[in-house]
Amino acid sequence: RENKHAAALRNHRTKMKEKNSRYSPGTVNLQVLGSGAQGAPRSLYLFTDQSRYLFNCGEGSQRLAHEHKMKLSKLEHIFVTQGSWENIGGLPGVALTIQDVGVPEITLHGPKGIEEIFTATRRFVILRNLSIKTADCTKETSFEDNAIKVKYIPLSVEGKERAPAVSLTRSPRLKETHLPQSDLDSSEDDIDYYAHQRDGPRDRGKKRRSLSVEPSELNLRDQDVRLWLEVMCFAVSVQPRPGTLCLEKCVAAGVKPGPLLGKLKAGEDIVLENGKIVRSADVTLPGGPSPTFLVVECPNESFLPALDREPAFRQYQMTATNDEDLAYLVVHFTPAHIMNHPTYRNWMDRFSVSTHHLVLNEDNTCMGSTAVHRIQYKLNSLEPFIFPLLKDPGFSNLNNGNENPTLAKSDLVNHYSIINGKTFYRIHLRPQTCLDNSALLKIEPEEYKNEVMNIDGFSTQLEKLKTSLSKYDPKKDSEYPNLVFLGTGSLIYPVINKTQFFLIENKSMLLDCGEGTYGQLVRHFGPSNISEVIGKLRAIYVSHLHADHHIGLVSLLKARMKLANGNSLILLAPKQILPWLTLYDRHFESVLHNLELIPNSDMLYDGYKLSERCEGRLQEALDMSRIETTYVRHCPNAFGITLTHRQGWKITYSGDTMPSESLVEIGANSDLLVHEATMEDELINEAKCKLHSTTSQAIEIGRKMSAKYIVLTHFSQRYAKLPRIVCSPGNEEATLGNNVGIAFDNMKIRFSDLPKLHLLYPALKIMFQEDCEELEQKALKRQLRQERNARKKIKLMAENSS
Repeated sequence: RENKHAAALRNHRTKMKEKNSRYSPGTVNLQVLGSGAQGAPRSLYLFTDQSRYLFNCGEGSQRLAHEHKMKLSKLEHIFVTQGSWENIGGLPGVALTIQDVGVPEITLHGPKGIEEIFTATRRFVILRNLSIKTADCTKETSFEDNAIKVKYIPLSVEGKERAPAVSLTRSPRLKETHLPQSDLDSSEDDIDYYAHQRDGPRDRGKKRRSLSVEPSELNLRDQDVRLWLEVMCFAVSVQPRPGTLCLEKCVAAGVKPGPLLGKLKAGEDIVLENGKIVRSADVTLPGGPSPTFLVVECPNESFLPALDREPAFRQYQMTATNDEDLAYLVVHFTPAHIMNHPTYRNWMDRFSVSTHHLVLNEDNTCMGSTAVHRIQYKLNSLEPFIFPLLKDPGFSNLNNGNENPTLAKSDLVNHYSIINGKTFYRIHLRPQTCLDNSALLKIEPEEYKNEVMNIDGFSTQLEKLKTSLSKYDPKKDSEYPNLVFLGTGSLIYPVINKTQFFLIENKSMLLDCGEGTYGQLVRHFGPSNISEVIGKLRAIYVSHLHADHHIGLVSLLKARMKLANGNSLILLAPKQILPWLTLYDRHFESVLHNLELIPNSDMLYDGYKLSERCEGRLQEALDMSRIETTYVRHCPNAFGITLTHRQGWKITYSGDTMPSESLVEIGANSDLLVHEATMEDELINEAKCKLHSTTSQAIEIGRKMSAKYIVLTHFSQRYAKLPRIVCSPGNEEATLGNNVGIAFDNMKIRFSDLPKLHLLYPALKIMFQEDCEELEQKALKRQLRQERNARKKIKLMAENSS
């Protein structure tokens, strides 16, 4: 449903755009949004006082923009250098966000076919009120508006084919799943996964497509779209700005007040009554700089010859015909090992020594978020093992080493003006050109701790908690399994809580993987350990095909492919995930090497289809004695799952669902139930409409299946820090029970920690009391509104009966 304010915002935008289109902006600056560090998006934001432009849009860009208040409401153009996930993984989230704030259309600039990402994702990224347009990007064309002029510089590798992937559609092991060949070949999925969110029952049966892309127009199977063969670089020049009129000079030249002043201000020369010619340039002050910057990516060695011989770069290098054309800045989205290649360095040598070089690649360290650290430091004060501090090192006040280890090993920093990208690093282009690191992010541990310790009553409650926790025997860190909750939110673009996923460590399995999953793994385990963690990953389970449960999959698949161990990865998912993955693999980049799909429908407890050989391979990979699924009450092809280990413990995960009796059946006597609790109890009707569960419903499901412990997760983003649970103060246990805990992002638990979780709730309510009080105020307003509506209804019925 369209945001109720979106139409008004759209009209306002149109009027403002028409008004500003006549003027060149007075303020222009570049700002690093994502540094490109491991697990962080790589993206650069161009601000003017009238419009916004984004260069590349990696996974997680929207969340960082929202956290740091880089508003997307004026964004109309996105420039993409290459069709890799590092550059386009954030497009779905950004598109959904700008649609919600009334942006009517967005234009993509980049290699041919870049818009196909929206075709491939149209089943789970629904764009009804946003039109996706594409610019014709060739050497002969350019883009120009009142703020900037962009020259396209395409680089291509002719005839270079990829090695054939051992992928889902070609792996002989896939035959073990008995998936029909028609399913393997299908590139179309006609299921409407959001039908349950329609306004009325009449609409729920209708199939609706995105307004932005139509399969009839964009059939990927039949198009020769191979985005790994082309890169698009950009030369961006700030439009000249007329200088301000100097009235003293006008008077001295004999110009009288009147319309002639307006002509001079507009840049026109005039003739006075006495025949004297007054030139605009003689009576106006300088209009400020109009610098040029380049945005460049050379993704691998095969593009180096094209980059090296491309003549379009010469006019911005030392061969420029005049100093004004020299590039003020070159933005490098190029990998570090390519930047150290002799050919690339030779190309860099051609730029002026005054040219700055901004590096946005995987060897940077800044992951860009301080909000997650703030909340984690506070939670860590409660129980350090359950809430460990994060291992994200990329903040200037915590990291004394060089920001880019690969650059440090080379002598690039000694030869060029290198800027290591960090979120909030600014390059001012107008009114003056200068570099600005004054707003770089910092982590302030003592400040975060003091914030919570200064809350009335918290110190006393913390002492009570410590006393209660001391009664439990400490366990060894090596205890298995470890469950890490990496995301507990319910939207594709949250601020504090990431979207849904959690990890069972050791021979590890990931249960759902929303946007930012890989980044959370890096943040939780640290960049130096991430390869080991990914190497231990044996399986990924996807419960259903809403974006917040699987859009992070591509990053994980790419990270696995970089490892040299060659171990296969098992994907347990609805088979309808195939069209999305195969289209992406076929037209964007390889992601399906050593990946084996086992459809969730083949593991149904009441219709098990796995062969003994396939089941044995799955059990061996995960040390499980049994894995079973069931359909749950959510969108089509939504599943719940139970995992029974060879050691005897059993975990049940609901995915998204309303209360489901079949989940009770397969989860009977579970040691742990992880169940969604999207809504508070008073919103039971909303939960029913959206096919989710309330807190009490989730707890009741656990009690019905005789689960020893219950952990609630997947909270609506209205509960940014703590879900609202209605209970009497000091009597939380009567409502929650002593076997119910609440999941937080970056929470790590063992089975021995489960009895402790209910003890945390009183301290959590004090820690987040401002948020709790705000939720109570909203609940009171909602109750008063419902009472008013009920009285109106009774009055209306009385009038009609009389």
